[in-house]
Amino acid sequence: MDIFERLESNVRGYCRAFPTVFETASGHTMIDESGREYIDFFAGAGALNYGHNHPVLKRRLIEYLSGNGIVHSLDMATSAKRRFLDTFEEVILQPRNLDYKVMFPGPTGTNSVEAALKLARKVTGRHNIVSFTNGFHGMTLGSLALTGNSGKRAGAGVPLSHVSHMPYCDYLGTEADTIAQLERFLEDSSSGLDLPAAFILETVQAEGGVNVATSGWLKALAELAARYEVLLIVDDIQVGCGRTGPFFSFESFGLQPDIVCLSKSLSGYGLPFAITLMKPHLDAFDPGEHNGTFRGHNAAFVTATAALDEFWRDDELSRKVHRDAELIRDTLLDLATDYDAEIRGRGMIQGIQFETPDVASEISRAAFERGLIIETAGPKDDVVKALPPLTITDEGLREGLGILRESVEAVMSREFVDSNR
Repeated sequence: MDIFERLESNVRGYCRAFPTVFETASGHTMIDESGREYIDFFAGAGALNYGHNHPVLKRRLIEYLSGNGIVHSLDMATSAKRRFLDTFEEVILQPRNLDYKVMFPGPTGTNSVEAALKLARKVTGRHNIVSFTNGFHGMTLGSLALTGNSGKRAGAGVPLSHVSHMPYCDYLGTEADTIAQLERFLEDSSSGLDLPAAFILETVQAEGGVNVATSGWLKALAELAARYEVLLIVDDIQVGCGRTGPFFSFESFGLQPDIVCLSKSLSGYGLPFAITLMKPHLDAFDPGEHNGTFRGHNAAFVTATAALDEFWRDDELSRKVHRDAELIRDTLLDLATDYDAEIRGRGMIQGIQFETPDVASEISRAAFERGLIIETAGPKDDVVKALPPLTITDEGLREGLGILRESVEAVMSREFVDSNR
């Protein structure tokens, strides 16, 4: 580990929570240099919905590279890009009656969000964006301005502006009507809120603490956006690509956002890949007005196409997600009952929050010691977040949940002893 400590920047984070050197991985299992195996309930922060090194995706990628397929092409046309677009339209857009143009903004989620912001401002001629409390949208300046976490925002070093933060669903309690509050700000010319170009939200706030928006709140927000001619942007970067069951997290609510941001598991293999979807009448960029060197990541086109072929031509994976989600929820409910905790989440992103904030990080450490990789979320890292690959086996899921239970019991037992000294 010396080279990492000596040469790598202090900014590194996840390696501090999981202090070992990983060497190989397959499915839901990661193996370090000593040969110790770990069950992965982190899945690359949501970038590995189909697990590590899925054999079908790996085979397609190896075949493409072995045939000297184009890897880098800026935004030039390639056969790999054409196959991705054809498959994405056939498998994802058409069956859902979604009419979107596809933009390749750059390789990461924050690139997708930045493109969405720039487009919304260009189309509407307005500068302000409404984001929501506890939201997380990326680390570049435009995306960071949308993000609520004060620790992340402090890293910018400059004022983060042109964004108004409004209460997310249930932020003020289940009885508060935050949509009515937002509408009051919009209708009152003396509220100080400039009419925004867009609302941007996550249907499940993954990094913000696994906070879930209700169906009623989401539909009311979409209606409010339409009434005031404000664009609706859904950031589906972490909770899209099947994480909540359907391919898009908003499908179940009948929403058709104006703009959708996708990344993380879009490539299916952990390769950097992002797109920004927009309704056709919003496609207002001039050629080259928004560009970047790594928009044509053809290796990611190949694995993304393979993932769509393998997992999204039927609903088998979605049904598996719903089945596995019930098992995760039952386990967390038992723990919540035993330890007076709160659970939240949808599909295969679920979290548990204990009364004492520091407990979550202790549970994560205890789980790692027992062979489970599981991360924390929330403004105080106070939520233990289960985010296993969607393809995890029944045995792997049950074993991982068993380790989680053991870790919670061990930490909470120590907490009880400490509190009674």
